[in-house]
Amino acid sequence: MLSDDLKQQIQQAYSTFLEKKKLKPRYGQRLMIAEIAKGLAGVPQDADGKRNGDGHVVVVEAGTGTGKTLAYLLGVMPVAKAMGKKVVLATATVALQDQVVNKDIPEILRNSGFSFSYALAKGRGRYLCLSKLDRLMTPGQDAGTTLALWEDFQQYAVDKHEAELYRAMDQAVEARTWDGDRDGWSDSIDDLTWRRVTNDHRGCTGRSCGFYEDCPFYMARNDIYRADLIVANHDLVLADLAMGGGIVLPAPEDTIYIFDEGHHLPDKALNHFACSSQVRSTLSWLQDLVKMLDSLVESSDAQGMAAGVAATVRDVNESLAENLNLLLAALTPLAEQTEQVESEQGKLVYRFENGVVPDALREQAAQLLPPSRELVKQLQLVVDWLQEGMEGKRSDIAKPDAEAWMPLMSTQLARAEALMTVWMRYELSDEENRAPVARWLNFSQSNQGLDVELSACPVLASDVLARYLWSRAFAAVVTSATLTALGNFERFRFRSGVPPASQFSVVPSPFDYQNCGKIVVPDLACDPTQGAKHTDQLVAYIERIWQNQRGTLVLFSSRRQMDEVFESLPEYVQEAVLAQGRLGKAEMVRRHKEAVDAGNHSVLFGLASFAEGVDLPGEYCSCVVIARLPFSVPEDPVDATLAEWIQKRGGNPFMQISVPDAAIRLKQAVGRLLRTESDRGEIVIFDRRIIDKRYGKLLLQSLPPFPLIRQ
Repeated sequence: MLSDDLKQQIQQAYSTFLEKKKLKPRYGQRLMIAEIAKGLAGVPQDADGKRNGDGHVVVVEAGTGTGKTLAYLLGVMPVAKAMGKKVVLATATVALQDQVVNKDIPEILRNSGFSFSYALAKGRGRYLCLSKLDRLMTPGQDAGTTLALWEDFQQYAVDKHEAELYRAMDQAVEARTWDGDRDGWSDSIDDLTWRRVTNDHRGCTGRSCGFYEDCPFYMARNDIYRADLIVANHDLVLADLAMGGGIVLPAPEDTIYIFDEGHHLPDKALNHFACSSQVRSTLSWLQDLVKMLDSLVESSDAQGMAAGVAATVRDVNESLAENLNLLLAALTPLAEQTEQVESEQGKLVYRFENGVVPDALREQAAQLLPPSRELVKQLQLVVDWLQEGMEGKRSDIAKPDAEAWMPLMSTQLARAEALMTVWMRYELSDEENRAPVARWLNFSQSNQGLDVELSACPVLASDVLARYLWSRAFAAVVTSATLTALGNFERFRFRSGVPPASQFSVVPSPFDYQNCGKIVVPDLACDPTQGAKHTDQLVAYIERIWQNQRGTLVLFSSRRQMDEVFESLPEYVQEAVLAQGRLGKAEMVRRHKEAVDAGNHSVLFGLASFAEGVDLPGEYCSCVVIARLPFSVPEDPVDATLAEWIQKRGGNPFMQISVPDAAIRLKQAVGRLLRTESDRGEIVIFDRRIIDKRYGKLLLQSLPPFPLIRQ
């Protein structure tokens, strides 16, 4: 129950914010604040403040222009402080995370009169590892150990430019002009260059590290422990939960989570629980692993334990290599039985129907599982030994050597565990009444010949999220502009597994859709299944309308069609087009805005990533052209396996999966037009199916209420 005192705090903060910013109250924003605060205040608790029931998840769809950040922070923070709970705000991307921290929260604190402390949380991989930097900066220290191995096995040689960069980093940390956060460095840093001086949870030696007191990651974590609100991203939250929860972020049981852009959450969760392994690259890695262990024995006094592990691993690897070669021989013929091609990656894909692999393959996975488990066991022994060495408890390895070897061997352990997971996924059968695991093979050419990658991924994140998140969190708020599909939350329920007692609401956008824009379906548009004709007509249409407005965004579902349309346009039109793939996304947007500001016409050609997260207000985008309805590629192994499962249960995969998914993507694309209440423009859907097919009418009904024009 929301107390009168909390109601007063929230109302006062909201009124003060509006007054200081000289803004008018928005009905949808007020409704969102109320729904969140009321939902959280009603979470059932026991005498110790622990949740003792469901009904703790609040799901709110709030359209563009609602002002979601203000709404959820004013709805959550007063309630959380009153309950003594931590709040973790998870955004979909690091970029949005930075915007919330650097712009939105300071503005709310400055203008609302309500106060709370906050901190930014990022994974270890965003922070400098002082131990690694020190070894790179100390001549000869790595000559016989870690750096030499990196150079031998991964071509990690440091060039002159990189050496100067590392020296500058060292000086900046020493002078305290840089806190070790990659995103705070003044220039961009190449991924490979950065990986040499960062770490993950497996490679980090924690309190055993000589640089622990000054470690950028742990200094940032200290801020997290003190803060009322921690701003993270979906990936970090899911990684923390997968490790058991409360590792980097507060314990889930004492945390209220806010998931902004929450429609991404199910897919993000699937990515965290997918696994894969390439056979030929694994064979090469096993050979290198033996060399690494031999070098470790040579560089220490570990003639006992480490030498024993090296000998055991050599025997284990012989067994693994023998079985992997048999597996490669058995799977290679399957490459000739499929014509499915992932055009982006150039891989042949062979998918196992219903996720069920042949008995012979299951048996091969079962043969690979015991030696893989033994490999994990042996590498764990090495890591434990190195940990003791770093703590000064071993006489057979010096502490500096243990510190140098720990990150490398921890990485090898992680890879061995990932390999074991693949064989487990292929050896086990799925439970009869649960959603299956998708299993498929990717074939690609390597220097040694045809390679095969075995992949597996759950088809639904519902079970994973129910187990790791919803069952453990004290409470959660999920919000986005695109949570409903075809007018209801069923798609999100199905994919996310939120508890049945969750609270769902839709708050209205402040935009006047009837008068600010329109949806146009040109007579020239045809059914995109008429491939060449559709492309030709789209070229003709763009050539005709590109100068009708300053800024135009054309969204494609296919890179091939995007390239074909661009190449077919007259040269004078091409000069005004910025096409994805030829420039980086940020640079495209910058040049586009620059052209529009100069009074010129500019056209952006983009794929799915331009249908979401691109902010082009005003004249920067007064026309959005959607080349075709955004149905997913039917060959996607996970979607195809999910469709089979639904059909097996008597459902209609097209209406239950394909159409709702397309509705979400279409709504995201349409959302590129109106970014502020003063924006005006039109959305062109160049696909006759939107008016000719029954499902097209359902898709139209799920969009904001723009007038429909046929021309």
